Amino acid sequence: MMRLQRRLASQVKGVGRNRIKFPVSQLEEIEDALTRAQVKRLIKDGVIVVEKKRGISSARLKERKEKQRKKSERKGPGSRKGKRREGKKERWVSTIRKVRRYLRWLRDNGRIPREVYRDYYDKSKGGVFKSVADVRRSLVSSGYLKEVT
Repeated sequence: MMRLQRRLASQVKGVGRNRIKFPVSQLEEIEDALTRAQVKRLIKDGVIVVEKKRGISSARLKERKEKQRKKSERKGPGSRKGKRREGKKERWVSTIRKVRRYLRWLRDNGRIPREVYRDYYDKSKGGVFKSVADVRRSLVSSGYLKEVT
């Protein structure tokens, strides 16, 4: 049976007992090994064999995922790697918030009158300005704002 040798070998190598294999030709030599040191020596000499760990094949899984990707599934934001790309809507929301915040600040601090604020607010909603700098240029060229250097 050689339970002792199998147990010692599995403990020495830190693997499960099923991965320990004894070649039939050297069973007598293995039977004589009763200590950890003797078992270690047999493992080192290659008399006791420790099998490689068997894994689970992921070939079918990969094939299934590839089919789903062809159908444009599994392509959401959680599956993307590399540089983060901002969507059109996120870019628009970010820009319009900055523009509106700037216009609000100008109005509240008395730099532009309420009518001009309303006019520029509506224009910004219509997508006339691409950035805060664009709004500032427009206000300066219209004469509502002094150019600050």
